[in-house]
Amino acid sequence: MSFGEQKSLFTEKSDHELFANLSLERPLVVFDLETTGLDMKNDRIVQFAFLRVNPDKSKDEWMELVKPGIRIPPESSRVHNITDDMVKDKPTMAHFAPKITEFLQNCDLCGFNIARFDVPFLQAEMERNNHALDLNDINIIDAQVIFHKQEPRDLSAAYRFYCNQEHEDAHDAMGDVQVTLEIFDAQLQRYQNIPRDIKKLHEFCSPKDDRWVTQDRKFYWRHGKATIGFGKHKGKSLEWIVEKDRDYLMWMKSGDFSADTKEMIINALNGTFPVNNGSNDD
Repeated sequence: MSFGEQKSLFTEKSDHELFANLSLERPLVVFDLETTGLDMKNDRIVQFAFLRVNPDKSKDEWMELVKPGIRIPPESSRVHNITDDMVKDKPTMAHFAPKITEFLQNCDLCGFNIARFDVPFLQAEMERNNHALDLNDINIIDAQVIFHKQEPRDLSAAYRFYCNQEHEDAHDAMGDVQVTLEIFDAQLQRYQNIPRDIKKLHEFCSPKDDRWVTQDRKFYWRHGKATIGFGKHKGKSLEWIVEKDRDYLMWMKSGDFSADTKEMIINALNGTFPVNNGSNDD
């Protein structure tokens, strides 16, 4: 089976230069998924891309759009720009699953944030289509984990980066405060594109993720409706829970949840539901 017909994404490094410091005993497949949402039980893959680096450093690339069998929420389309119309005539995962099994045979996996998202999502999809992905003998390399481990993001590292000084009083409250002030001032000098206005800086530091309804990320938007992302009703709309299990929402109302989540629940129990103003669907 030929998978290497797509245009190469690599223009700067030759096959010989790629992974010059890494010895591959078997192929390494770098991959990424785009999905209808974040719920591995109810959501589906709409696109996958696999790039297999072979031990001789040659590459095989394979990317496809997938018909998910469910509607793509507009809030997800705004993230990956894939719409229902784009996938309506594409094959489903049932078609691709056996080919994916073949492509990944005797390979290790690599990606960015794949350990927490892409790998378990792919596992769920493959199992649904009767081609379970056995990870027992597969090594998983996550470039995000390497990034976070090798590039510390603590206050001392920031002080060293922005001010070229060592933070001698780390974890002393006033020492940390003084260093933070110096870092913030250095950032304002360094980055001319960030706002100089406090309100705009607040918006810059707290970007709104349109996929989530509330700050604690307990509810997400799905087809314009607030949908719970955890617990026994995971994947159900807030309206459905109000109708079927009001006691569950009463428990949430008095539980350890963010103020905006509790306010939304109180409003829902009184018959008023949140509206996704960014939705162009429904």
